Amino acid sequence: MSAWLTQHRAALAAAFRRLWATPLNTLLSLLVIGIALTLPAFGYVALDNLRDLGRNASGVQQISLFMSLEASKKDVGEIENRLRQAANAKWRFVPKEEALKRMQASEGMAEIVASLPRNPLPDAFIIEPANTEPEALEILRKELAGWPKVAHVQLDSAWVKRFDAFLRLGKLALWLLAGLFGAGLVAVTFNTIRLQVMAQSAEIEVARMIGATDAFIRRPFYYFGALQGALGGLLAVALVLAALRLLAGPVAELAALYGGTFSLHPPGLVEIAGLAGLGAFLGWLGAQLSVSLSLRKLD
Repeated sequence: MSAWLTQHRAALAAAFRRLWATPLNTLLSLLVIGIALTLPAFGYVALDNLRDLGRNASGVQQISLFMSLEASKKDVGEIENRLRQAANAKWRFVPKEEALKRMQASEGMAEIVASLPRNPLPDAFIIEPANTEPEALEILRKELAGWPKVAHVQLDSAWVKRFDAFLRLGKLALWLLAGLFGAGLVAVTFNTIRLQVMAQSAEIEVARMIGATDAFIRRPFYYFGALQGALGGLLAVALVLAALRLLAGPVAELAALYGGTFSLHPPGLVEIAGLAGLGAFLGWLGAQLSVSLSLRKLD
């Protein structure tokens, strides 16, 4: 076991030395890998922020339940009990008196409200479901509409469906973009490792003559590819964070113009680790393909 760890430690150290030996080539390769990973990573962060914006937008994914005008306090209490039993949604009660005061406070509505003989507004509940999928919202709307003394249940399902379709289209485009740039990353690593194997072909032949196994020969190149990909992934994270920092001010100003507040959320530790791991895997894959083909040619 100690010999195995020693071999892997030596291979990792050799990979670091190769990266450090040609700093300009290393920097250019990392820039290519970083930019290749930045675009899909930024797209993922943008979609994630857009999803949060859609969820936090006022009234976007809320269900409004209006009681009938003849509903009594007992009927309202029964609806409250049913909503308390539904653990998958938050809700708040809006009594008709409060709704009338809000209407009266609206510009140009005070005289109209004063001329009304009685309050024409019903009691209402504003419900915020935990599951905001369009299908789940529609099922919940139909269930609420069947409750006693419920006159109308309002849900802007068309807007929700359009928003969900836009997010699904964005995810599909993101997967296609990630696949293209991932293939480009593998190609960059493949070419870099191929040049290294060709430059060290004499050393590889000597190592084979004295009994070195293919696994021993391949190991430093695998570590080099994985290390280069991981560093490229971390560079992509830095570029994404820089872009979010530049966009934070304009986005906040735009949200303020619409009377709201919104701030861009940076990727978390899980996303950062995942991007570095993805870069390491793609780098290892490119190295594996390159070394296998190059050693087969040497044979």
